[in-house]
Amino acid sequence: MTDIFSEPFDVIVIGGGPSGMMAAGRAAEMGARVLLLEKNESLGKKLRITGGGRCNLTNATADARKMAEKFGDKGKFLLPALARFGVEATLDFFHQHELPTKVEGENRVFPASDRADDVWGALVQYMFSHKVVIQYDVRIDGFAIEDGRVIGVKMNGGVVRAKQYILATGGKSKPETGSTGDGLAWLSALGHTVIEPDTALVPITIQDPWVRNLQGTSLQKVKLSIVHKGEKRKGFEGKMLFTHFGVSGPLVLNMSRLVRERFGKGKTELSLDLFPHTDSAGLDLRLLDIFAKNVNKKLKNGLDDFTLPSLIGALIELSELDSEKPVREITRKERLLLSLVAKDMRMTVSGFLGFQKAIVSSGGVDVKEVDFKTMRSRRYPNLFLVGDILDFNRPSGGYSLQICWTTGRLAGENAAASALVEGGPSGRSSMHQARSERDERSEFRIM
Repeated sequence: MTDIFSEPFDVIVIGGGPSGMMAAGRAAEMGARVLLLEKNESLGKKLRITGGGRCNLTNATADARKMAEKFGDKGKFLLPALARFGVEATLDFFHQHELPTKVEGENRVFPASDRADDVWGALVQYMFSHKVVIQYDVRIDGFAIEDGRVIGVKMNGGVVRAKQYILATGGKSKPETGSTGDGLAWLSALGHTVIEPDTALVPITIQDPWVRNLQGTSLQKVKLSIVHKGEKRKGFEGKMLFTHFGVSGPLVLNMSRLVRERFGKGKTELSLDLFPHTDSAGLDLRLLDIFAKNVNKKLKNGLDDFTLPSLIGALIELSELDSEKPVREITRKERLLLSLVAKDMRMTVSGFLGFQKAIVSSGGVDVKEVDFKTMRSRRYPNLFLVGDILDFNRPSGGYSLQICWTTGRLAGENAAASALVEGGPSGRSSMHQARSERDERSEFRIM
């Protein structure tokens, strides 16, 4: 078997996460000779644990424009890429690679098996079938540059060369999986504008003891609002989870960036509305009916039909009522107070968990410096930038992975096209010829 570095590659992909694997597979599928470099001992470490091991691989928002809007003002930059390879194309890809999917609440798409490993497996098989060369445990020290182009990757004390390069090293969330921001430092050294990463989708810590006492309680279809300096802001609805440190879940994660923007600039609270589609008057009527059926019970035992049993103690505590008081003795004022508190359970924000617990990080390379029709760097014509190194605020719900699939696919496609048009390692210029020659090679190996 020949040395894999005996001749230059068409495309080198740095980073074996979701965007890197998609990019490598697509470039090889088009006929390029592709090398994927991975710092870990295995591929896709973060992918395999995402979604609690289930992998919310996209969101079934088929319209590219609606998908782009989920990323705020910067979504307009992503629109050209999504128009070329969006949600429908992504699902087609995975279905064609024998990964059936299902759609759950809020249009979240999961593998039918509920196994992130099956998403990983589809990508690995995609690369395997197109003979991507993979090298693990690689120490990379950045790029070699000459005359405004990348001429090589500084690796393990040497330089490995290609015609085109794809950077897919991710952001800084969950650094134990290898996402330590290395690629962002390399881009900054090359003169790219890099916005310093921060935790984005991250759980929030709460100082109130009643919150921690609810550890493990999950709520569906509730409303959470930010209260800053006593002023309540617009609320959002969704699912949340009480934890030993505070609150988490999709609703909390998606709000965490907004909460962080206000935290430290005055008292910041969260207001929980258990019944966002019922006003206080409606709740009072409901309580009247429940109390009529439980007149001989104590208050703490008479609210089972009102809310979750685990929430009753907190609701009574925040209403400052006597849990031992008989229901028949509860006054109208006390009953109305229960209704009001159920729509405004206040908790004081004390901080946020760090990069280790963040689902994704914010920051990254300035999106103005990337051509989203090709994913090519506007500073270096043979460098492509993909995935979590791009500066987007990604909501929870499969949107972050969709950026990976979209940008990885386009980068692999355009990097391969550029490399093969200018001539591959044997001076070839035909993609068909390149594919045929590559298929005849016996040097492919996953190392």
